[in-house]
Amino acid sequence: MKQSPQFTRIQEQMRPGVLTLEGFLGTDERNLIDILIEDDGIVRRNGLTHEKVAVRMQYFRDKGLDGLGEFLSIDDHFEVRVDSVRGKLPSPFGGPGMYEKVNTTVRNLKVGQEVVFTDLHIHFVKDHGFYEGKGSIFRLDPETLITVLEVVL
Repeated sequence: MKQSPQFTRIQEQMRPGVLTLEGFLGTDERNLIDILIEDDGIVRRNGLTHEKVAVRMQYFRDKGLDGLGEFLSIDDHFEVRVDSVRGKLPSPFGGPGMYEKVNTTVRNLKVGQEVVFTDLHIHFVKDHGFYEGKGSIFRLDPETLITVLEVVL
């Protein structure tokens, strides 16, 4: 699919050194629209929506706030820790507001895997279906995220 000029401007905001030191694209040289389409396909093949994934992310983030900085046991086989770092980040997609630098770590003890995501990631997934580019140190693989968080319809 051809990328619009708007997506090209957004992709420029995602480059290293523009909004963050590392950027949001990693080593992925594809157009933003192609990154979005591929990850959308993964989510849809699992019978899900980005909204469902983001709701589950927000659930763990909210549950983990009670133990700020410490792992909490959640729902029998999860451990969740929320860490806050000072500062806020804007979204490269634009829009209102800034996103707190909050990291949420979710361990699924049943599958033996963990994921780490930020408040900005929740926005990316919910509002844009964006999981970051391949090779990004903060990329969320949609398949792994769905498995670890046990996202269901």
